[in-house]
Amino acid sequence: MAESSSPNSDLKASSGHKLGQLIGNWFEQYFVLPLLGQVTNELDLFLDHRFRQRAARSGKIIWVDVDGNEVDYDFVLELNGTETKMGIPVGFIESFWRRGSRHSKDKARDDSGKLMPMRETYPTARFLGIVSAGDFTRPARELVINREIDLFYIPKDKIVKAFEANGLIMDYPDSTDEDSKWQIASKVEAYFSMQKKEEVVTSLIELMGKATVSSYTDRVRSKLSALPQEIRFILQQVSKPIIFESLVEATRFLQTPIFTMVDPQKIYLYQITYSDGSEFERTVMSIDELRDLHGQITALAEHMNRLREGD
Repeated sequence: MAESSSPNSDLKASSGHKLGQLIGNWFEQYFVLPLLGQVTNELDLFLDHRFRQRAARSGKIIWVDVDGNEVDYDFVLELNGTETKMGIPVGFIESFWRRGSRHSKDKARDDSGKLMPMRETYPTARFLGIVSAGDFTRPARELVINREIDLFYIPKDKIVKAFEANGLIMDYPDSTDEDSKWQIASKVEAYFSMQKKEEVVTSLIELMGKATVSSYTDRVRSKLSALPQEIRFILQQVSKPIIFESLVEATRFLQTPIFTMVDPQKIYLYQITYSDGSEFERTVMSIDELRDLHGQITALAEHMNRLREGD
Protein backbone atom coordinates (compact mmCIF):
# COMPACT_ATOMS: atom_id res chain seq x y z
CA MET A 1 0.00 0.00 0.00
CA ALA A 2 3.06 2.26 -0.05
CA GLU A 3 2.13 3.45 -3.55
CA SER A 4 -0.70 5.61 -2.15
CA SER A 5 1.82 8.01 -0.64
CA SER A 6 3.55 8.51 -3.97
CA PRO A 7 1.00 9.80 -6.53
CA ASN A 8 1.71 9.94 -10.25
CA SER A 9 2.93 13.12 -11.90
CA ASP A 10 -0.52 14.13 -13.18
CA LEU A 11 -1.95 14.13 -9.65
CA LYS A 12 1.03 16.04 -8.32
CA ALA A 13 0.70 18.66 -11.04
CA SER A 14 -2.89 19.35 -9.95
CA SER A 15 -2.02 19.72 -6.26
CA GLY A 16 -1.90 23.52 -6.41
CA HIS A 17 -5.33 23.63 -8.05
CA LYS A 18 -6.72 21.15 -5.53
CA LEU A 19 -5.42 23.23 -2.63
CA GLY A 20 -6.94 26.34 -4.15
CA GLN A 21 -10.32 24.63 -4.33
CA LEU A 22 -10.08 23.48 -0.70
CA ILE A 23 -9.32 27.01 0.49
CA GLY A 24 -11.88 28.60 -1.83
CA ASN A 25 -14.69 26.30 -0.73
CA TRP A 26 -13.76 26.80 2.93
CA PHE A 27 -13.75 30.57 2.50
CA GLU A 28 -17.15 30.63 0.78
CA GLN A 29 -18.91 28.17 3.10
CA TYR A 30 -17.34 28.92 6.48
CA PHE A 31 -16.61 32.64 6.27
CA VAL A 32 -18.76 34.32 3.60
CA LEU A 33 -21.92 32.28 4.19
CA PRO A 34 -22.05 32.96 7.97
CA LEU A 35 -21.16 36.60 7.32
CA LEU A 36 -24.10 37.03 4.94
CA GLY A 37 -26.26 34.85 7.18
CA GLN A 38 -25.73 37.37 9.95
CA VAL A 39 -26.69 40.18 7.56
CA THR A 40 -29.89 38.50 6.43
CA ASN A 41 -30.90 37.58 9.98
CA GLU A 42 -30.52 41.16 11.17
CA LEU A 43 -32.25 42.63 8.12
CA ASP A 44 -34.96 39.92 7.92
CA LEU A 45 -34.05 38.87 4.38
CA PHE A 46 -33.75 35.51 2.63
CA LEU A 47 -30.26 34.32 1.62
CA ASP A 48 -29.92 32.10 -1.43
CA HIS A 49 -26.63 30.26 -1.96
CA ARG A 50 -25.27 27.10 -3.57
CA PHE A 51 -25.03 25.21 -0.27
CA ARG A 52 -28.80 24.94 0.06
CA GLN A 53 -31.34 22.97 -1.94
CA ARG A 54 -34.31 25.13 -2.82
CA ALA A 55 -37.62 24.11 -4.36
CA ALA A 56 -38.05 27.56 -5.90
CA ARG A 57 -35.19 26.91 -8.32
CA SER A 58 -33.33 24.01 -9.86
CA GLY A 59 -29.56 23.92 -10.00
CA LYS A 60 -27.57 27.15 -10.04
CA ILE A 61 -28.70 30.52 -8.68
CA ILE A 62 -29.74 32.07 -12.00
CA TRP A 63 -31.10 35.57 -12.49
CA VAL A 64 -31.91 37.22 -15.82
CA ASP A 65 -30.45 40.65 -16.56
CA VAL A 66 -32.07 43.49 -18.48
CA ASP A 67 -30.75 42.14 -21.79
CA GLY A 68 -32.18 38.67 -21.19
CA ASN A 69 -28.88 37.03 -20.26
CA GLU A 70 -29.00 34.27 -17.63
CA VAL A 71 -26.27 34.82 -15.02
CA ASP A 72 -25.47 32.66 -11.98
CA TYR A 73 -24.42 34.25 -8.69
CA ASP A 74 -22.75 33.04 -5.51
CA PHE A 75 -25.17 34.73 -3.11
CA VAL A 76 -28.43 36.64 -3.52
CA LEU A 77 -30.27 38.57 -0.80
CA GLU A 78 -34.03 38.49 -1.32
CA LEU A 79 -36.96 40.32 0.23
CA ASN A 80 -39.94 38.01 0.94
CA GLY A 81 -38.14 34.99 -0.52
CA THR A 82 -38.92 31.49 0.80
CA GLU A 83 -37.84 27.94 0.04
CA THR A 84 -40.71 27.66 -2.44
CA LYS A 85 -40.96 31.22 -3.79
CA MET A 86 -38.39 33.53 -5.34
CA GLY A 87 -38.34 36.89 -3.61
CA ILE A 88 -37.47 40.42 -4.68
CA PRO A 89 -33.68 40.66 -5.19
CA VAL A 90 -32.06 43.38 -3.09
CA GLY A 91 -28.42 42.25 -3.14
CA PHE A 92 -26.04 40.22 -5.33
CA ILE A 93 -22.66 39.10 -3.97
CA GLU A 94 -19.72 37.27 -5.54
CA SER A 95 -16.91 35.72 -3.47
CA PHE A 96 -13.51 34.20 -4.20
CA TRP A 97 -10.06 33.26 -2.88
CA ARG A 98 -6.91 34.04 -4.88
CA ARG A 99 -3.52 32.65 -3.87
CA GLY A 100 -1.56 34.72 -6.43
CA SER A 101 -1.95 38.15 -7.97
CA ARG A 102 -1.89 36.94 -11.56
CA HIS A 103 -4.93 38.06 -13.57
CA SER A 104 -6.35 39.94 -10.57
CA LYS A 105 -7.68 42.74 -12.75
CA ASP A 106 -9.34 40.24 -15.09
CA LYS A 107 -11.09 38.66 -12.11
CA ALA A 108 -12.17 42.09 -10.85
CA ARG A 109 -13.49 42.99 -14.29
CA ASP A 110 -15.36 39.70 -14.71
CA ASP A 111 -17.06 39.66 -11.31
CA SER A 112 -17.98 43.35 -11.28
CA GLY A 113 -19.18 42.92 -14.86
CA LYS A 114 -21.57 40.20 -13.67
CA LEU A 115 -22.91 42.43 -10.90
CA MET A 116 -23.37 45.78 -12.64
CA PRO A 117 -26.28 44.80 -14.94
CA MET A 118 -28.37 43.88 -11.89
CA ARG A 119 -28.37 47.55 -10.91
CA GLU A 120 -30.11 48.38 -14.19
CA THR A 121 -32.39 45.34 -14.14
CA TYR A 122 -33.88 45.40 -10.64
CA PRO A 123 -34.72 48.71 -8.93
CA THR A 124 -34.37 46.96 -5.55
CA ALA A 125 -30.85 45.60 -6.24
CA ARG A 126 -29.34 48.29 -4.06
CA PHE A 127 -26.39 46.26 -2.77
CA LEU A 128 -23.82 44.78 -5.13
CA GLY A 129 -20.75 43.34 -3.45
CA ILE A 130 -17.62 41.21 -3.69
CA VAL A 131 -16.12 39.39 -0.71
CA SER A 132 -12.55 38.46 -1.60
CA ALA A 133 -9.52 37.00 0.13
CA GLY A 134 -5.93 36.50 -0.91
CA ASP A 135 -3.61 38.34 -3.28
CA PHE A 136 -5.94 40.83 -4.95
CA THR A 137 -3.93 43.74 -6.36
CA ARG A 138 -4.57 47.41 -5.72
CA PRO A 139 -5.52 48.16 -9.37
CA ALA A 140 -8.01 45.29 -9.22
CA ARG A 141 -9.52 46.58 -5.99
CA GLU A 142 -9.73 50.11 -7.40
CA LEU A 143 -11.55 48.83 -10.47
CA VAL A 144 -14.21 47.22 -8.28
CA ILE A 145 -14.61 50.32 -6.11
CA ASN A 146 -14.74 52.66 -9.12
CA ARG A 147 -17.64 50.62 -10.47
CA GLU A 148 -19.48 51.31 -7.19
CA ILE A 149 -19.30 47.68 -6.07
CA ASP A 150 -18.88 47.13 -2.32
CA LEU A 151 -15.61 45.32 -1.55
CA PHE A 152 -14.92 43.32 1.61
CA TYR A 153 -11.26 42.40 1.26
CA ILE A 154 -9.11 40.11 3.42
CA PRO A 155 -5.36 40.22 2.63
CA LYS A 156 -3.63 36.92 1.97
CA ASP A 157 -1.32 37.36 4.97
CA LYS A 158 -4.26 37.13 7.39
CA ILE A 159 -5.52 33.93 5.77
CA VAL A 160 -2.05 32.36 5.98
CA LYS A 161 -1.68 33.33 9.65
CA ALA A 162 -5.14 32.00 10.53
CA PHE A 163 -4.18 28.60 9.11
CA GLU A 164 -0.77 28.65 10.80
CA ALA A 165 -2.43 29.42 14.15
CA ASN A 166 -4.22 26.10 13.77
CA GLY A 167 -1.20 24.05 12.71
CA LEU A 168 -1.80 24.14 8.94
CA ILE A 169 0.46 25.42 6.19
CA MET A 170 -1.50 26.40 3.09
CA ASP A 171 0.92 28.61 1.16
CA TYR A 172 4.21 28.09 -0.61
CA PRO A 173 6.72 30.02 -2.77
CA ASP A 174 6.07 29.98 -6.53
CA SER A 175 9.29 27.99 -7.00
CA THR A 176 8.02 25.08 -4.86
CA ASP A 177 8.27 21.69 -6.58
CA GLU A 178 5.21 19.53 -7.23
CA ASP A 179 6.12 16.97 -4.54
CA SER A 180 6.09 19.68 -1.85
CA LYS A 181 2.83 21.16 -3.17
CA TRP A 182 1.24 17.73 -3.02
CA GLN A 183 2.36 17.22 0.57
CA ILE A 184 0.92 20.61 1.59
CA ALA A 185 -2.40 19.95 -0.16
CA SER A 186 -2.63 16.43 1.26
CA LYS A 187 -2.07 17.60 4.83
CA VAL A 188 -4.67 20.36 4.55
CA GLU A 189 -7.19 17.89 3.09
CA ALA A 190 -6.47 15.28 5.78
CA TYR A 191 -6.77 17.61 8.75
CA PHE A 192 -9.40 20.02 7.41
CA SER A 193 -12.36 18.69 9.40
CA MET A 194 -15.48 20.75 10.04
CA GLN A 195 -14.16 21.64 13.49
CA LYS A 196 -10.78 22.67 12.09
CA LYS A 197 -12.45 24.82 9.43
CA GLU A 198 -14.47 26.63 12.10
CA GLU A 199 -11.36 27.09 14.24
CA VAL A 200 -9.50 28.69 11.33
CA VAL A 201 -12.42 31.10 10.79
CA THR A 202 -12.35 32.00 14.50
CA SER A 203 -8.64 32.78 14.23
CA LEU A 204 -9.23 34.82 11.07
CA ILE A 205 -11.92 36.95 12.73
CA GLU A 206 -9.61 37.59 15.69
CA LEU A 207 -6.88 38.72 13.29
CA MET A 208 -9.26 40.98 11.38
CA GLY A 209 -11.04 42.35 14.44
CA LYS A 210 -14.68 41.57 15.23
CA ALA A 211 -15.68 45.18 14.55
CA THR A 212 -14.49 44.83 10.95
CA VAL A 213 -16.78 41.87 10.42
CA SER A 214 -19.81 43.28 12.26
CA SER A 215 -19.57 46.60 10.38
CA TYR A 216 -20.36 44.76 7.16
CA THR A 217 -24.00 44.48 8.19
CA ASP A 218 -24.08 48.24 8.70
CA ARG A 219 -22.81 48.76 5.15
CA VAL A 220 -25.53 46.57 3.68
CA ARG A 221 -28.20 48.17 5.86
CA SER A 222 -27.05 51.65 4.88
CA LYS A 223 -27.25 50.87 1.17
CA LEU A 224 -30.68 49.26 1.41
CA SER A 225 -31.98 52.05 3.65
CA ALA A 226 -31.37 54.82 1.09
CA LEU A 227 -34.98 55.68 0.23
CA PRO A 228 -36.44 57.31 -2.89
CA GLN A 229 -36.52 61.09 -2.64
CA GLU A 230 -37.93 61.78 -6.08
CA ILE A 231 -39.92 59.47 -8.34
CA ARG A 232 -40.64 60.40 -11.96
CA PHE A 233 -43.06 58.71 -14.40
CA ILE A 234 -42.63 59.79 -18.01
CA LEU A 235 -44.93 58.72 -20.83
CA GLN A 236 -43.37 58.63 -24.27
CA GLN A 237 -45.17 57.85 -27.52
CA VAL A 238 -43.61 56.58 -30.70
CA SER A 239 -44.43 58.04 -34.11
CA LYS A 240 -44.58 56.23 -37.41
CA PRO A 241 -41.32 56.71 -39.34
CA ILE A 242 -41.35 59.52 -41.88
CA ILE A 243 -39.00 58.75 -44.74
CA PHE A 244 -37.52 61.24 -47.21
CA GLU A 245 -35.58 60.66 -50.38
CA SER A 246 -33.66 63.93 -50.26
CA LEU A 247 -32.37 66.63 -47.92
CA VAL A 248 -34.66 69.17 -49.61
CA GLU A 249 -37.78 67.15 -48.78
CA ALA A 250 -36.64 66.64 -45.18
CA THR A 251 -35.93 70.36 -44.79
CA ARG A 252 -39.37 71.25 -46.18
CA PHE A 253 -41.07 68.88 -43.72
CA LEU A 254 -39.33 70.41 -40.73
CA GLN A 255 -40.80 73.84 -41.56
CA THR A 256 -44.28 72.52 -40.58
CA PRO A 257 -43.69 69.06 -39.08
CA ILE A 258 -46.62 66.72 -38.45
CA PHE A 259 -45.91 63.33 -36.88
CA THR A 260 -48.43 60.49 -36.84
CA MET A 261 -48.34 58.78 -33.46
CA VAL A 262 -48.46 55.01 -33.17
CA ASP A 263 -51.27 54.18 -30.75
CA PRO A 264 -51.27 52.13 -28.54
CA GLN A 265 -47.47 51.82 -28.63
CA LYS A 266 -46.40 53.80 -25.59
CA ILE A 267 -43.18 53.75 -23.61
CA TYR A 268 -43.05 54.45 -19.88
CA LEU A 269 -39.89 55.77 -18.27
CA TYR A 270 -39.46 55.13 -14.54
CA GLN A 271 -36.85 57.27 -12.78
CA ILE A 272 -35.88 57.37 -9.09
CA THR A 273 -33.37 59.49 -7.20
CA TYR A 274 -32.32 58.02 -3.83
CA SER A 275 -31.22 59.77 -0.66
CA ASP A 276 -27.62 58.61 -1.21
CA GLY A 277 -27.55 60.37 -4.58
CA SER A 278 -27.78 57.24 -6.70
CA GLU A 279 -30.38 56.89 -9.44
CA PHE A 280 -32.37 54.18 -11.17
CA GLU A 281 -33.91 54.46 -14.62
CA ARG A 282 -35.83 51.86 -16.57
CA THR A 283 -37.94 51.91 -19.72
CA VAL A 284 -40.97 49.57 -19.78
CA MET A 285 -43.61 48.88 -22.39
CA SER A 286 -46.77 48.72 -20.26
CA ILE A 287 -48.41 50.36 -17.27
CA ASP A 288 -48.48 46.95 -15.56
CA GLU A 289 -44.68 46.72 -15.75
CA LEU A 290 -44.49 50.25 -14.35
CA ARG A 291 -46.73 49.26 -11.44
CA ASP A 292 -44.62 46.13 -10.81
CA LEU A 293 -41.37 48.13 -10.64
CA HIS A 294 -42.92 50.65 -8.30
CA GLY A 295 -44.38 47.88 -6.16
CA GLN A 296 -40.93 46.33 -5.64
CA ILE A 297 -39.44 49.66 -4.57
CA THR A 298 -42.36 50.29 -2.23
CA ALA A 299 -41.98 46.83 -0.65
CA LEU A 300 -38.29 47.43 0.08
CA ALA A 301 -38.87 50.93 1.48
CA GLU A 302 -41.64 49.68 3.79
CA HIS A 303 -39.48 46.76 4.93
CA MET A 304 -36.51 48.98 5.83
CA ASN A 305 -38.79 51.47 7.59
CA ARG A 306 -40.24 48.67 9.73
CA LEU A 307 -36.74 47.56 10.67
CA ARG A 308 -35.81 51.12 11.63
CA GLU A 309 -38.92 51.49 13.78
CA GLY A 310 -38.10 48.20 15.52
CA ASP A 311 -34.55 49.25 16.48
